[in-house]
Amino acid sequence: MKIRQILQGKKINALFSVTSDTTVYNALVEMANKNIGAVLVIDDGKLSGIFSERDYARKIVLKGLHSDDTLVKDVMTANVITIKMEDKLEVAMQIMSEKHIRHLPVMDGEVLAGIISINDVVSSIIQEQKSHIDSLQGYISGNYA
Repeated sequence: MKIRQILQGKKINALFSVTSDTTVYNALVEMANKNIGAVLVIDDGKLSGIFSERDYARKIVLKGLHSDDTLVKDVMTANVITIKMEDKLEVAMQIMSEKHIRHLPVMDGEVLAGIISINDVVSSIIQEQKSHIDSLQGYISGNYA
């Protein structure tokens, strides 16, 4: 399975973003309203970074900063790891596992096409496994095409 298929299979594939000059508090409000664990940071139409719940916990709370007077650009992850539309699911799993990240922006060439989460990856694996099991059961029972 390719990343393109994961994006196409998502129920909601909207891109939620903030700018780097957004306060952390407003970014958190946006994330809570959308029920998402990370938000893309886009400036002038380009991906500048990603801000996650983990960034908040480690770079705001633990350092005694305040979310209402700290800007996203001061705590976001700027060197964003991305994945390509044509990469395979296994590549996403490997990146997420090795880099200990839960969200991967997806690029279609130079254009931001979407974002996948660890939940999307796990759901895709489950669906893929279910499909294999159904095929094997059909083969065993003689109901295969």
